[in-house]
Amino acid sequence: MRYENRADAGRNLARRLEHLRDTDAVVLGVPPGGVPVACEVARHLDLPLDLAAVRKLRVPWQPDLGFGALGEHGVRVLNEDIVRESGLSTAEREALEQTERAELEQRVRRWRDDRAPTPLTGRSAVLLHDAVATGAAAEAACRVARARAADRVVMAVPVGQEDALAHLRTVADEVVCPQPLHHLGSPGAWYEDFAPVTDAEITALLATMRRPGPAAGRDLSQERPSPGRAVEVPTRQVRMPALLTLPPTARAVVVFAHAGSVGRYDPRSEHVAAALHRAGLGTLLLDLLTEDEERNLHNVFDITLLARRLHAAATWLCRETGLPVNYCAADTAAGAALAAAAADEDVRAVVCVGGRPELAGPAALARVHAPTLFVVAALDTRLLGCTRLAADWMHCDHRVEVVPDATHLFTEPGTLDVVAELTRDWFTSHLARVGAPVLQGPP
Repeated sequence: MRYENRADAGRNLARRLEHLRDTDAVVLGVPPGGVPVACEVARHLDLPLDLAAVRKLRVPWQPDLGFGALGEHGVRVLNEDIVRESGLSTAEREALEQTERAELEQRVRRWRDDRAPTPLTGRSAVLLHDAVATGAAAEAACRVARARAADRVVMAVPVGQEDALAHLRTVADEVVCPQPLHHLGSPGAWYEDFAPVTDAEITALLATMRRPGPAAGRDLSQERPSPGRAVEVPTRQVRMPALLTLPPTARAVVVFAHAGSVGRYDPRSEHVAAALHRAGLGTLLLDLLTEDEERNLHNVFDITLLARRLHAAATWLCRETGLPVNYCAADTAAGAALAAAAADEDVRAVVCVGGRPELAGPAALARVHAPTLFVVAALDTRLLGCTRLAADWMHCDHRVEVVPDATHLFTEPGTLDVVAELTRDWFTSHLARVGAPVLQGPP
């Protein structure tokens, strides 16, 4: 099985680590490639994210050949066989180690933004890497967790070399790998997208997942989003009724767009919105049409009108909150959300739940830059066909998720929970863009 990217691999691993939910575990990404994997696991299991910072030691004249790894807290792992075969002298090896340790320390300060690491004393450490070949970096990461007084060490990796995994079982308390291979080859061969992970991405992912500490006299862990307050979003023609909810220290806000006059009270939208609130996302449940306008079916299918109003709402919302804006839409508003996103590169991400995304048209769909998720009911074959058609016209990062045994309203038991989880994970995984600041909501 090939993974779509590191985030996809993380979601796959998260399902195998469900037993760690509701524990005191800390998820540790092994940089660089293990951090996006770890971020998905931490998000899915609702656990804190940190680093187990290591740096590989490579033979200078054969960079693909690693002879060991360094880690925080003075950790060092060497493959003595490779050291001997490479012909490295003791002086050369020590000089390399000194250089690489200085580089590691500099990068750790940059990644963590000079913040203290998450305490591991007496807790379980769950380490994530994107692949294990020789196992030196993974072993060093395990030893870093031990040095930080972790009570239990779990190493999880999407794909790995069997003999390296066997050695890791002597270092970690548990090793999880859905694809142990006799011959791994190039780790990138097991991913559709194995682009290098930059320092900026690592810093952004850590900042996105960072949980604010308790302020003096307040226990933020007990706070809940305030009830949604009724607002009116101005446009040139009408003022659109909406419900705005901002959790404490919201990280972004999602516009739930409906091509009708009662969408903001739709219990399905409220159910999905509640999942986003728990993930630290604000929501604006918005009606794009007034009651009078909705009576004219032409307005319901007027994608240009709906997209223009949605763009106006996003502009107003960004001005009012200072937060990144995302779109979530159903019915014909799905097409409007994509048409609006095609004209606005500031939109972070889009989720279409069923609906009619193909109504945006091929030209608009080809211009969408925002990562887009389509959530479709398996039994709604007509809309599934419309969605696949829309997806075929897109060039941006996008995915079609089919919810098994669901009809188009997702009324079957458990199906709406799946929709909420997919929507939450898509938005939270696309909060941080490379080089973009992580914004905080108003106090």
